[in-house]
Amino acid sequence: MKCPYCGHEEDKVVDSRSSKDGEAIRRRRECLRCGERFTTYEYIEKTPLNVVKRDGRREPFNRQKLIDGMITACRKRPISTEKIESLADQIELEISETASSEVTSLTIGQKVMEKLKALDEVSYVRFASVYRKFKDTSEFHTVLKGLSEEEPPEKKKA
Repeated sequence: MKCPYCGHEEDKVVDSRSSKDGEAIRRRRECLRCGERFTTYEYIEKTPLNVVKRDGRREPFNRQKLIDGMITACRKRPISTEKIESLADQIELEISETASSEVTSLTIGQKVMEKLKALDEVSYVRFASVYRKFKDTSEFHTVLKGLSEEEPPEKKKA
C-alpha cells in the first residue's frame, strides 16, 4: 500500500476492525518511512451482474429499473416505497445467490410477479400485462380467472 503522504510502499498495520456492518475491514496503517498514519478499507469485490434481455443483448443489472417497474405497477395502490424497496432487496438477494454473473430478464420478471402476486393482485396484473405483453382483454380475463380460482373459499364469500 502506497503512503498517501510520501509514496513509500512499506507500512505496518496498527489496527484492524470490521466496518460497515461486516461488509468491510478498516485498517489503520503507519508508513515505515515518514511515520504518518492513514486508513484503508478492504471490501469483497463483487462480480458485476449482467441481465440477458429477450433479444440476447446483455446489460448491467440496474436496481433502479427494477424498482421503477414495481413503482409503476403499484401506482395508486396502498403500497409504500419502503415495501417496494424491500421486495427489490429480496429479488436482488435471490438473484445474487445463484452465484452466476448473468441472469435472464425472464427470471427477474418471474420473481417480480411472484412477489407482487403475494403482495397485491392489482399490481401483479398490471405488471404481468406489461411484462407478458398482453395483446387483448382475453389475456387479462385468463389471468384474473386464475387469481379467482386461487382465492381461498372464506375470501370468496365476503
